[in-house]
Amino acid sequence: MKILITLLKPFSFAPAILMMYVIYSFSAQTGDVSGALSYKVSYQIVETKNEILASGKVPEQLSQEAVGIEFYVRKAAHMTEYCILALCVSFPLYVYGVRGFLLFLLAGLFCMGFACTDEFHQSFVAGRGPSKKDVLIDSTGVFIGILAVQIFCHGFLRSKKHK
Repeated sequence: MKILITLLKPFSFAPAILMMYVIYSFSAQTGDVSGALSYKVSYQIVETKNEILASGKVPEQLSQEAVGIEFYVRKAAHMTEYCILALCVSFPLYVYGVRGFLLFLLAGLFCMGFACTDEFHQSFVAGRGPSKKDVLIDSTGVFIGILAVQIFCHGFLRSKKHK
């Protein structure tokens, strides 16, 4: 059984590779396609809010409200996808014994490096461009993801030891 676990351990990075593919795919969308997706999500949010609060807003009002929050939806998506990437990178590293500051350093540098290459990639996509601000937002998501792994694993392993 121990041999099987040792052989399968490298596959623990598969979710990180999948998440990198997802991020790269979103970045490969043209500016128009990406904008339309952001608007659609924003509209869905304001429409749901309208239904829950029974505001009775008409589609034109919802559309204006969606345009107003679209920027924040885009940035929240950036932060979320990089938080998920950080979780997918940090957890296997933690399992391999990388902890504390070294985990922040390795996972953080890897994810932030990927964020930089992703922004560079966007400079070749029609209607898109690189943004240092997006790398900063991505890095915030990375920090949150790594911190979540540290807290969860530390708490879980600590409580397991005390039993």
